[in-house]
Amino acid sequence: MTTVALAYNPAMLLIRFLFELFALGCLGLWAWRRTPSPWRWLTVVALPVLVGWAWGAFAVSGDESRSGETDYETPGPIRLLLELAVFFGAVAALYQLEIRRVARWFLIALVVYHVLAYDRVWWLLTK
Repeated sequence: MTTVALAYNPAMLLIRFLFELFALGCLGLWAWRRTPSPWRWLTVVALPVLVGWAWGAFAVSGDESRSGETDYETPGPIRLLLELAVFFGAVAALYQLEIRRVARWFLIALVVYHVLAYDRVWWLLTK
């Protein structure tokens, strides 16, 4: 039986990378609009940097969608929860900022992506 594994296809990896950048941008936008003026510049930089650091540092070794290396070895299900928190946190940020049409389209795109990347989702759940 042949399966179609799409998660590590170069086009899917590019889409995933663009989703990551978009999610960080959404979190920065949320920080800009929700933080009072004196702290705005700090939070608009600190929130995406902190989330990006956690995204890069906590990983499963051997993950083909990354270099395979990690700073902090993380169980697969925890890594999947981190990824879902970042992606769907960006959807929530957009929704809370009342940019609901973009939030809905990003949500649909994320669901479709994760269905197509079932092989990686399954790999994370079993690691």
